[in-house]
Order: sequence, then C-alpha cells, then structure tokens
Amino acid sequence: MNARLPQDLAARLDLTLTPDPRRVIIKLFVPGEDAALARSRAGGLIDRIRHLDEDEAGVMLEETLRRFGRRHHDLPAVFLHHYDLVRHRVPQDVELAPAVRLLVGAYFSHEYAVEGAALCNPSMVAHPDQSELGPGELRVAISVRQIGEGHLSSIGFATAMIGPGTALAVGERSGPLAVGRRGATRHRRDLLGAGLADEDWDDEVSATVLDSLPELFDDDDFESAVARLPGDLISRTTTHRTLETLRRVIAADYAVSFPAEVPLDRRVLWPATAAESQGMEDARFVQVVGEDGVPSYRATYTAYDGRHIHARMLASDDLRHFEITPMRGPAAANKGLALFPRPVAGQSLALCRSDGETIGLTSLDGHNRWRSPIPLHRPVHGWELIQVGNCGSPIETEQGWLVLTHGVGPMRRYSIGALLLDLHAPERVIAELPGALLAPRPAEREGYVPNVVYSCGGLVHEGTLWVPYGAGDARIGFAHIRLETLIRSMRAA
Repeated sequence: MNARLPQDLAARLDLTLTPDPRRVIIKLFVPGEDAALARSRAGGLIDRIRHLDEDEAGVMLEETLRRFGRRHHDLPAVFLHHYDLVRHRVPQDVELAPAVRLLVGAYFSHEYAVEGAALCNPSMVAHPDQSELGPGELRVAISVRQIGEGHLSSIGFATAMIGPGTALAVGERSGPLAVGRRGATRHRRDLLGAGLADEDWDDEVSATVLDSLPELFDDDDFESAVARLPGDLISRTTTHRTLETLRRVIAADYAVSFPAEVPLDRRVLWPATAAESQGMEDARFVQVVGEDGVPSYRATYTAYDGRHIHARMLASDDLRHFEITPMRGPAAANKGLALFPRPVAGQSLALCRSDGETIGLTSLDGHNRWRSPIPLHRPVHGWELIQVGNCGSPIETEQGWLVLTHGVGPMRRYSIGALLLDLHAPERVIAELPGALLAPRPAEREGYVPNVVYSCGGLVHEGTLWVPYGAGDARIGFAHIRLETLIRSMRAA
C-alpha cells in the first residue's frame, strides 16, 4: 500500500487555460464607500455632473459609450440601472435629462476583471447541446473558478470538444460577459426549517410562521404569514430578531437567468447574497438524470462572506437558468460537498469533509438535512497526511464508484489520487490508488497558490477518464487516462 506510482500515470495535454484580464464585467462604484470609514461622496459627485455644460456632458457620454460599448452587453441599460441605485441622491426638485442620467450611471460604474488574478479548479460535464458532432466526439461544459481583485471568486464557463480519441479543443473565450439577472424563486418550507435547525433557532414566532406556510412559498406568502401573527406573539421582545433570522435564511434562495443569445462561455455567476459576498468557490458540477429520464445539472459550491463559509447548491436544466439553495445539516458544515449523480438504494448521497480532513459519505434525511457522515478515507499516506477530500462527484463505472481525491502533504503540496467505492454499498471502499494520480510538475508549481493541482470533477468518455485541473491556482490544465489502466493500477482496500 505504500508503493509509489509514477507521477505521470495520467497523461497531460499540452494545453492550458490562463487568466484573461480582458474578461470584464461592470460593477457599481460609489466613491467613498471603499474607504475604511464609509462616507459616501455620491451627492457631491452627482451635483458636479448635473452642472456640467450640456455640450460637455453629451461629449463625455458619447466618448464613454464608444470606449466601452463593445466590451459589454447593453451598456446604456447598465448605466441606467446604476443611476436608479443612486437617484435618491438627486434633489427632489431636479429633473435630469435622459442623457445626464446615463452619464451619472457611467460615473457610478467600473470594470472588474473577473479572472484578473487567477483561473482554477474546473469541473467538466456533458454540454446540454450535443448537436452536429462527429463520431467519437463529446461537447463538454467546463466550470471554472475565476478570481479577481481582492480574491473575489465567481463561477465562469468554457466549452470544449473531446474526442475522437485523446483530442481536446477548447472553444473561443472572447466577447462581452454577462452577469445573470437575479430573480425571485419559490422557497421550500423544509429548507427553511432545516436552516432554523442549523442555527438552533426555535421559538413560538418561528414555529407559528413555519407551520402556516405551504410546502412551496414565495416572498408574498411569507409576508402574509407574518401579517397573520397574533398580537401576543408580535409584542414579544425576541420577535424582531426572529423575523430578521427568518428573512435572512429565506434570502439564501434565489434564481439567476441569462438571455438565450449569450453563449455559455460568456455567462458569469456572480455573488448575489451577503453570504457569498466575498466569493463563490470551487463549483462541483455533475449531470444527473431524473426519474423521467431527462438529464439536468447540479453543482455544489462554497459561499464565502469574508468570515464564514456556507454550502450552496445550484440546479439547472440547461445551464442558462439556475436555482440556488442552501445546503443544511451536519455534513454541510465544511467545504467540498460532491453529489452522487443518482440515488443509491433510494437515497440521495454526497461526499463531504465535515471534519476538515476526512472524506466522508453523507445522505439526505427527510427534512432536507445532510446527515452526519460515515468516514470513508482518512489521511494515511505521506502525500496526504494533512487532509484529504474529493475532487468532484463520484463517477459511475462497472467496477464501482470512482472518486478522484486530493491529498495535502508537506509544504501544503496538493496531489490528486483515487478511490473506488462499492457500486451498491458506497460506504465501503473496495480499492484505492496507492500513490498520486497527478502531482505538481516543476512547471505547475508556481502560481497564485504554489504547489497545487486540484480538480472539481472529471468525466469518462469512451473508456477514457478526462480530468481538468487547476495548477498553482493560476491556470487550468487537462489530463487523461484509460479507465481500465487506472482501475488496474488500484489496490484492494
């Protein structure tokens, strides 16, 4: 079991994705609010803009649209939206001309390079569009963690074609990016209850509201339930805090949609709640097939607010409309949940690392909470003694569930390994790779975070395992290995 495998058991392609600072979005910019002591200078700026000479204002707007218009989708609409966010700073007796409103929006906007710092931690799934393919080809969608200024992470995408054989070609990643439009969604009562249980929040107000809600409810339903609270409960000293907690838990649910004309590689899932305000990290996408036989997509990711981490799930039928919900329960208390692509013995399962260092197996209970996990694999080998975790969702094979793992060794060096779980009883490890499948090569050591190779999920196509991986948390590489070769190299557990 302590034998070492060659570090190049998997073959790497001479192809990398590198961060592209030209990939930019527009963010709201409010002068003064980036200082240590927030003091908005918005009112003074708007006052100076509205006193510009009319001709100068027109020229300034025209030049701004000319400079930036081709870099973004519908730039005037963005400027008008940002104007609407600060229009309360305009004196009530002042009516700004439409062009001046756009110019105000321009001054309250700035570009942000979503991958200006790093590009890493990909996962790979079959693309929703498999039309016009040749023999042996598969179109794939690749999710990426893109990191910009301030270590702010978001989720981006690339498309690629794999096959025939070991060919891989990544599609063009150019053109204006689009941040999805956030919309309302239907909330689940059981998820609200699970969130309250996670926070150990149970009083008469929360119980009364929860009991009065339907299984699926919207924001109006919730406010109606609050309005029906008896006066004796409204007057309790804890009621205000309880209602704040309920609204905060509900706000974790939202939906994001993209226009159909925006291709996948230009879509950006950008932080949309306070819980993920400092990043959406390490999305692990997997394609699932429902009882109706129709495939769809799920992904888990880590929401980060600068102090705390929160497990979140994405659900999508087409990678264009996404529903985001929190993950609850003891197993969701740490990073790195990875969903099984289908139920096993009637149970929804996931890999996790709730103790921070051990790969575990968890299942979903009847209250939508992920149970305390069963340990699967603890750090035992020299290259993984600090901690182990998964590198994406289990891959179903005839021999068992293939789990790509990551291990952390001396000098916080990350390598990728593999386990095999029993197909019908995945709590049982039946084989493991006795060494690392991929370890950082000299050329891959340097980066935003040195000495790291890390993946968030691969797939098998025509007997070949494809592994996209982040190198040095700075760039993305691709490796492949025949599945039979990998299985044959594993040792019985």
